[in-house]
Amino acid sequence: MVNDEKYNELIKYLKSLGRVVLAFSGGVDSTFLLKASKEALGNNIKAVTILSPYIPKWEIKEAQELVKKLEVEHQIIEAPIIDSIRFNPENRCYLCKNAVFNMILSAAKKQGYDYVIDGTNYDDIKDYRPGLKALKELDIKSPLLKCKLTKEEIRSYSKELGLSTWNKPPYACLLTRIPYGSELKEEYFEKIENAEKYMMSIGFRAIRVRCHGDLARIEVNKSDRNKLFDEELLDIISQKIKGFGFKYVTLDLEGYRMGSFNEAIGR
Repeated sequence: MVNDEKYNELIKYLKSLGRVVLAFSGGVDSTFLLKASKEALGNNIKAVTILSPYIPKWEIKEAQELVKKLEVEHQIIEAPIIDSIRFNPENRCYLCKNAVFNMILSAAKKQGYDYVIDGTNYDDIKDYRPGLKALKELDIKSPLLKCKLTKEEIRSYSKELGLSTWNKPPYACLLTRIPYGSELKEEYFEKIENAEKYMMSIGFRAIRVRCHGDLARIEVNKSDRNKLFDEELLDIISQKIKGFGFKYVTLDLEGYRMGSFNEAIGR
C-alpha cells in the first residue's frame, strides 16, 4: 500500500464515487487506476474493455490477464467501426469516444453503477486530445486528472504497488496509425497489428507502424534508431512486414513521436 498525500487523495476521491465502472485498456494509467479503485472500493469496481477491429488482440488478452490478477469483475463490449468515423475525420477521436463511452454508460446504468471512470491523467490535457471533450460532455469521471497525477507519478506508484505495467510503453488504438481522411479498413488494422507485434518481438518497445495504404512508415524511439543501421536487419524487417500485406516499407527518420499524424493538421 502506498502512503503518500496524492495517492491518499485519490483513494478518498474514489471512495466518494460509490459503485463505478472503469473503462479499462490495460495500459499504465488504467491498470494503476484499477488497482487503486480495488483498494478504495473493493467489489464496487468493475472493469469494462472495448473489443473492436482497431484494438490489438494481444492488448485485449493482456487486459484480461491483468483484471484476473487484480481479482476484479470484467466485461468485454464489442464495438464496430461506426459510420461517422469510416473516413477517419479530424474529430474522429471525439466521435469514437462519444460512441464507445455511451455504450459503457448504458451498460453501467443497467447494472446499477453510479459512475463511469477513465484513466485520463494530468499530462493528457497538454496534448491534442479531442476525445476529452466527449468525456466531459458525458460526465465521465477522470480521477487521475482530478487529483493532478502525472504520468511520471503514476509510473512511480505503479512500481511501488508491484504492477507489471509500471514501465509499459504508451500505446494508442490503431486508428492513430492511419492518416486523417483515409477510409478505415479492417485489413489495415490486421497488418498494422502484425507488423507492430513483430517489431516488439525483436526488441523495439515503443513502436508505431503508420499505414499509408500499401506503404508502412515505421517509427521507433529516437534512442533506438541506431539499431536499424544494419543492412541485414533492414532487409529482414522489410521482408517480414511485406509478408503482412504491405508492398512498401519505409523508416521515419524523425523517429517515434506521439500523434505524428496531428502534424498534418497543425496540432
